[in-house]
Amino acid sequence: MAKKRAGAKRPAPEDFRSEALAQALEKQDIAGVALALRNGNTVVPLIKPGPRDNPLDGGEVWTYRDANTGEIALLLFSDAKHKPENLPPAVGVYSPAWLKAFLTTHRDTITTVFLDIAGPHPMQAPPAELLKALQV
Repeated sequence: MAKKRAGAKRPAPEDFRSEALAQALEKQDIAGVALALRNGNTVVPLIKPGPRDNPLDGGEVWTYRDANTGEIALLLFSDAKHKPENLPPAVGVYSPAWLKAFLTTHRDTITTVFLDIAGPHPMQAPPAELLKALQV
């Protein structure tokens, strides 16, 4: 087994992508989005990334709070390239199990979930609907 060079390039945030989710969003296929979320990873903006030497610490997830209503939204992306520049620069790639646990934990605070909010094919869903989609 070859050793990784100390200076080897790590994946850039732009390399983080869920092709299945991107295709389902492009078609606005709700069943396809559910399948992609249930079986693949999702790109999530982070306030602070986790330490590289601790894979169990994925960082602190960023959520959006509407200043007028106080409602909180979770933003998910099919591709880190779709994350708007005005959001924190760090991203994480999270599993379906993480998404289910996060939505379950915060079901009383998160009011909506936006997928690729800035496009090219945005979609919005209530957390309860995504939790149903994540049930296996």
